Amino acid sequence: MLEEKVFGMISLGCDKNRVDAERLLGQIRARGCAVTSDAAKADILIVNTCAFLQEARREAIDAVLDCDALRGSKPEKIVVSGCLPQKFIGELFPALTEADVFLGCYDADALFPALERAYAGERVNAVGQGHESFAPRMLTTPLHYAYLKIADGCSNHCTYCLIPKIRGKYRSYPIEQLVAEAESLGEISELILVAQDTTRYGEDLYKERSLVRLIRALTALDTVRSVRLLYCYPDVIDDALIEELAQNPKLVKYLDIPLQHSEDRILKLMNRKGTRAEYARLLQTLRERVPGVALRSTFIAGFPTETEEEAAALADFLREQKLDNCGFFAYSREPDTPAYKLRGQIPAREKRRRVKMLYDVQRSLVRERQKARVGSTLRVLCDGADLERGCFVGRAYFSAPEIDGKVYFRAAEAVQGEWYDVKIMRTSAYDLFGKIEEKKQ
Repeated sequence: MLEEKVFGMISLGCDKNRVDAERLLGQIRARGCAVTSDAAKADILIVNTCAFLQEARREAIDAVLDCDALRGSKPEKIVVSGCLPQKFIGELFPALTEADVFLGCYDADALFPALERAYAGERVNAVGQGHESFAPRMLTTPLHYAYLKIADGCSNHCTYCLIPKIRGKYRSYPIEQLVAEAESLGEISELILVAQDTTRYGEDLYKERSLVRLIRALTALDTVRSVRLLYCYPDVIDDALIEELAQNPKLVKYLDIPLQHSEDRILKLMNRKGTRAEYARLLQTLRERVPGVALRSTFIAGFPTETEEEAAALADFLREQKLDNCGFFAYSREPDTPAYKLRGQIPAREKRRRVKMLYDVQRSLVRERQKARVGSTLRVLCDGADLERGCFVGRAYFSAPEIDGKVYFRAAEAVQGEWYDVKIMRTSAYDLFGKIEEKKQ
């Protein structure tokens, strides 16, 4: 009976969550079931959730309620999967009666048995009843780029973070398995490596950091044309990784380094390993040894007890370091984390003000950098066409998908997944606009 059902998926949260959703979709496809992107046409709707922040949990519950509002003839069943039930099933199961089935992060193979029970009239809590899936994935990204999750969980225990309580200790996946998964994705223009902390890859499995060994194995594949790194923690970016970034032509000269703050006292309260001076030295070293390297980071504003002076000092750090791209987030007070109990919680309105202040500083820095690019020619990976603008859209090396700026360009023809030389004609705050000069073979 289930083979006749049409499945739909709404996946929320980070790119690591996206990989989990793609594995679940792959398992559904392998069962012979149809998958639709139109929620109104799905017999079974799956909401793959994030639970990292209060806002993410609200978004997940709203998505379930939206799915329930579609009920009539369809959807017949609603499945809630991922981080939210993994951590909060005790509260969720009795309260969220709109859902028929609950699965945790590692229960993919419990999906169909749970659905059979649901169609028999039972509301099913299957959290913890399955195993992590490594089924072939059904990509939800454009086919020319994909994410590869190289590890799960986290052992860093930052005081604001729920991830260890949701996903457990850091666990690296074997190199052979990751290489096989990368090969199964087909021809990939850009393979993006993700984990809670990519730089600690291999510490648990091989008893030594093995990210460089993994990078070399992946870039040796003929089907992988480039590799991009996200979530590289600053305290474990070592000489070997910096040298690989400088020398490996397939490794994109881009690092995402979540610093979270600049001031020593706040970093210590966060249980982050590093100081302002050490972060500054690292960024200087990267720029000296990898000319042109693009550096991205994320920062938290309004951490408990953060003073006006410390918030201003973080803004000064941004002006000094001139990072290519940044994301800023208001501290979210999460239950079951050490920071939840800290005195000196900052009012929500003040946190929002500090986030805006940081964005204003970064926007002005990016605007100056963008102006300097006008008249230059950039190598741009075509991500497809923007029908509303009537042009093509892509990214230069200094931009990762969905989180950084884009390059809009005009051309008689462009192929998704190919690189082109684009002359930049004008700029906005974060995006660039240009035209193709000639195709880069």
